[in-house]
Amino acid sequence: MAPQVILAFDYGTRRIGVASGDTLTRTARALTTIERGDTMPWAAIDKLVREYQPAQFVVGLPWNMDGTPTVLTDVSRTFAAELRARFNKPVALVDERLSSREAESQLRDARASGMKKRRNTHADVDMIAARILLEQWLENPHAAEQAR
Repeated sequence: MAPQVILAFDYGTRRIGVASGDTLTRTARALTTIERGDTMPWAAIDKLVREYQPAQFVVGLPWNMDGTPTVLTDVSRTFAAELRARFNKPVALVDERLSSREAESQLRDARASGMKKRRNTHADVDMIAARILLEQWLENPHAAEQAR
């Protein structure tokens, strides 16, 4: 199979963290955070899709620690379905439990070591969480649920 570019989204009500990666190197990097308003920021997402030409998407699917859905579980599924319909590309849904905590931990460590100079923001956490989701998918793509 030819190498593919993947875009990942950590969907939230205020911001959407975005990361990119590829199946050749099996690495991911945080790209940006898209601020949400009252409407879905499709223009910003369209721009990223045109620039990166992904073969597919990964979207974080939030769950409570006990495995029950959160208030954002269905909303994230809807976002994934809209991505799939709008761009006609597959969308994998990845369990995002603890991804934000892991992102916060990584950012805290980077700041403590001096690798990151400025204070961590919510936007930083969101895009690092998207990178973590994509890394999880790259490690085990068959564990993801496919959006319909």
